[in-house]
Parts: sequence; C-alpha cells; structure tokens
Amino acid sequence: MTEPVRRALFFAIGIVATGLGFVGALLPIVPTVPFLLVALWAFSKSSRRFHHWLYHHRTYGPVLRAWDKHRVIPPVAKAWAVVAMAGGLTLTALFSTTPLWAIGGAAVAMGAIGAYIVTRPSYPPPGEEV
Repeated sequence: MTEPVRRALFFAIGIVATGLGFVGALLPIVPTVPFLLVALWAFSKSSRRFHHWLYHHRTYGPVLRAWDKHRVIPPVAKAWAVVAMAGGLTLTALFSTTPLWAIGGAAVAMGAIGAYIVTRPSYPPPGEEV
C-alpha cells in the first residue's frame, strides 16, 4: 500500500470515528470517547491538523489528553459507561427475543469491559497536568 493511500485510509477512519463520536454525544446509547480515541489514533497517522484539533478540542480534548498521558478515565465517565452497559443489557433481556446464550455472552463481555473501565485510574498522578 502506498503512503498516500495509507494516509487516506487512516484519515477516512478518523472522519468516520469522529462523526460517530459526535453522534454519541447526542445519543445516550452510543459511546463518545472510545470513537474519539480511535479518531485521534487515526489522525495521528494521517493528519497533524486534525489530530491537533481533536487533541485540543475545548470539550473533548481534556478527556482525550488524560487518557493519552495517564490512562485516566474520569469517575463520571466510568459511572456513565457502567450504567449504560447495564441498562442496555437489562433492556435487551426484558424487551427482546434475543436468545439467552447471547444475553449471557453480552453480560460476560460487558462485565469484562466494565471491570477494565472501573479499574483504570480516575485522576492523574499528583502534580501531573492533563
């Protein structure tokens, strides 16, 4: 794959992920920050300008920088993630015809993801800035 094609592919991934992240800011079921992290990664391989814009975004920049520098997930984000996963799983179990094995598999996956999220640091180390 040539360099211009590779950069264009990463740029397209970044644009799509940014769009999904912004949709997630409006819809409570769709996550925001994971998509923006993918966009940040893709832009780091394709566009300095877009990477800088997202990394220093007024709203999302601090969260992205905290993750990038310290692998920090703020407490509010942890709570929202766990509540959204539990709520989605509950609604699926109660109001869909999804097979029990699929609900169980989703519960295991969400439990593992929730455990990962909850065990990340909530704040940067003392004296460190985001």
